[in-house]
Amino acid sequence: MLKVFNQANKPLAYLQNAFNIGYEKRLNELWTAKFSLPLNDSKNEYCTEFNYVEIVDDSTGEYIGLFRIEPSLTRRSESAGVIEYRLQHVLATLLDDVLFRYHQTTNWTTRQNIQYLLDQQEVKHWRLGRVEFERFFHYKYENENGLLGPMLAIPKPFDEEYQWTYDTKTYPWTLELVRPSATLSCEVRYAKNMREIEREVDPYNVVNRIYPLGSGEGINQLDIREVNGGKAYLEDAASIAKYGRKKYIWLDRRFEDAQSLKQNAAALLRKWSVPKVTYKVKAADLSVLTGESADKFTEGAMVRIVDPDLGVFNQRIHMVNKPDITGAPGDIDLEIGNLTDDIATINADIQRRIQVNDAYTQGSTNIDSHNYSDNCDSGHPAVIRFYLPDDLVNVNTMTLSYETEAFRAYSRATEGGGATTKTTSAGGGTTATSSSGGGVAKSTASGGGSSQTSSSGGGTTQSSSAGGDHRHKIASFVSDMGTKTPPSNFKNYMATANSGGTAAASIFFPGVSTDLYTEGSSGNHSHSVTIPAHNHSVSIPSHSHDFNIPNHSHDVTIPNHSHDLTLPDHTHEVAHGIYELSSSPSAVTVKVDGKTVPGNATSGNDIDIVPFLAKDSSGRIRRGTWHEVTLTPNGLGRINANIISRLFISSHIGGNY
Repeated sequence: MLKVFNQANKPLAYLQNAFNIGYEKRLNELWTAKFSLPLNDSKNEYCTEFNYVEIVDDSTGEYIGLFRIEPSLTRRSESAGVIEYRLQHVLATLLDDVLFRYHQTTNWTTRQNIQYLLDQQEVKHWRLGRVEFERFFHYKYENENGLLGPMLAIPKPFDEEYQWTYDTKTYPWTLELVRPSATLSCEVRYAKNMREIEREVDPYNVVNRIYPLGSGEGINQLDIREVNGGKAYLEDAASIAKYGRKKYIWLDRRFEDAQSLKQNAAALLRKWSVPKVTYKVKAADLSVLTGESADKFTEGAMVRIVDPDLGVFNQRIHMVNKPDITGAPGDIDLEIGNLTDDIATINADIQRRIQVNDAYTQGSTNIDSHNYSDNCDSGHPAVIRFYLPDDLVNVNTMTLSYETEAFRAYSRATEGGGATTKTTSAGGGTTATSSSGGGVAKSTASGGGSSQTSSSGGGTTQSSSAGGDHRHKIASFVSDMGTKTPPSNFKNYMATANSGGTAAASIFFPGVSTDLYTEGSSGNHSHSVTIPAHNHSVSIPSHSHDFNIPNHSHDVTIPNHSHDLTLPDHTHEVAHGIYELSSSPSAVTVKVDGKTVPGNATSGNDIDIVPFLAKDSSGRIRRGTWHEVTLTPNGLGRINANIISRLFISSHIGGNY
C-alpha cells in the first residue's frame, strides 16, 4: 500500500487503490517509480506535483524508498479513466537549488566536498552519513542548475568502484558514499530463476588511448602533460595489443587541475579499453517464495550468472526493475555487466555541460603593457613592477624592450637664500721657497724718443719740522793725490769746487790724517720751502733696455690668517628647460625577479623574460604576487622600457548580485 506525504513531509493518505506500481533502481543514478489510480479515486487530490510517495514492496516487505511525484498522465477511455503518475526518488530535491556564479574547492577531502554541496541547500532535506573515501581532488562549478549533477560527479574520478546509498526513513534524509561489496550475494541460473538472458557485446566504442582536455581553449587549454611525464595522453597497452590503437579526445571543461583531469581520464580508460558487454536478464524473484538472500537482487550486488551457452561468470548488478509489484510480484528485470556510459552518452553529457558553460566565459587572451621612462643610475635602477593574479591560466608570452638615452634635467638654477657673513677658519703660516731658475739676459727692442710736459701743478709752501742737529763736512781725506806730490811734512786733503765732483784744488794740512768738519753744529732748525705752480718737460729718446736675470729663487711667507666673506641677500632665477648630459651609459644590466638576463647592451627588443620569472615548486610562474624587472645602467642615463604580456585569464570574480 502506498503512502502519500505533503512537501512538509507530513502524511496525507494511503493509496489503497493504487495499481501498476513499479520501480527502477539504477546504481549511482536517480531512481524512478510509477503507479496509477482510477480517475474517479478521491485520493487523487493528494497526489499533487512534488508531494512524496513512500513505496514498500508488499510481496517481500522490502522498503524501496521515498519518491516525489513529477509528471502525471491522465488517460480516459469509454470503459474507464486512469491517471498515471511518474515519480523520481527524493534525491531529486537536490535539483531545486543552484550553484550561482563560481565555486571552487582545492585539496579538500571527499567528505568536505560533499558537505559543501549539501550546505548549499536552502531547505536542508539531506544530511551526510558515511563517506568511505578520502581523495583530494580539485572541483569547480559555475552557474550549475541543481546540486545533484555536481554531487554525483564528485566520485567520478575515482579509480575504484563506489556506490551512493540513501536512507529516507527518517528526516532529514541521509546520503552516504560507500564501497560496494565484492562478495558474491546472489545467483541467476538457467532453468532455475532465469527466464531470459540477452548478451550484447559492443566493440565499436573501445577506446585505449585517451587525450584529456580540461578548461580553457586553444593553446591554453588544460591537458595532462605536466603530471604525465610530458605526454598528453593515457593508453592501455594490453587493449592496444588485442584490438589495435583506438584514440579519443575527451573534453570536460569542468576540470581546472591537471591531476584531477588525469585521474578521471584513467578511470574512463579502464572502462572503455574493453568492449562493452551488457547482460539483460529477465528473472524470477524467488525471494518472494523462499525468503533466501541468494534469491534477492539489489542494485550494486555481485551476481553469478550460470548459463550453458555463455558460461559461468560474476558481474555487478547495475539496474533492478520491477514493473508491477502488485500484479506480477515475481517478475524482475536486471541489467548486469560493465555497463558504462558509451561515447554517445558521454558526448550528450558534454553537450549539456557546454550549454552550462555558454553561460559564462571560459577565459580569453589579454594583452597587457607596462611602460617606464625615467632617469636612473647605477645606484637607482629603473624598476618595473607588475602583478599576476590568481585566476591567471597561462602566460602565453612576456617580452621586454628598452633603450637608453642621455640623462635629462629640467632646470639649471635654484632660488636664492638670505645674506650670510662667514669667517673662514684661521690657517697656519707657511714659508715656501720657489725653485731656482736659470739666469736670463734680454734686450728690449729700441723704442722711439718722446717729449712730454706734465700739467702745471699748484705751488706749495711747507716747513720741515724743527730738529736734526748736524755738521757739514768741508774736506775729505785723500791718500793718493795722483801726480800731485805734497811736501813730506804735509798730509793730503782734497775739496771740490763744484757740484760735478771734479777736484779743483788740493789743500794740505800737516799732521792731520782724518776728514775735516766744521768747528760747530748748526743746531736744531727747520726749513721753509715754497714750490710755485710749475710743470715738467720730459724727453725720452729712442732707446732699448738690456737686463740680466741671474739664477734665483723666491722665499714666500704666508702668516696665519682668516678670511671674512659676506654674501648679501640675493636670489637666483630658475632657468626652465630640458637639458641633457653630453654622455650616456655604455652598459645596462637587466634582472627579472633577481635573475640576471645575459648581456649588457644599452638597448634590446622583444627579449623573452618568461624563463626568468619566479616559479613555484611545480615549475609554474607564481600567481597572486608581484614580479619585478630592473634595468641598471653603469652611469647617469635615462631608460625607456616596455613590457608586453599576452595572458590567458579565466575570470571568476565580479558581477552584481
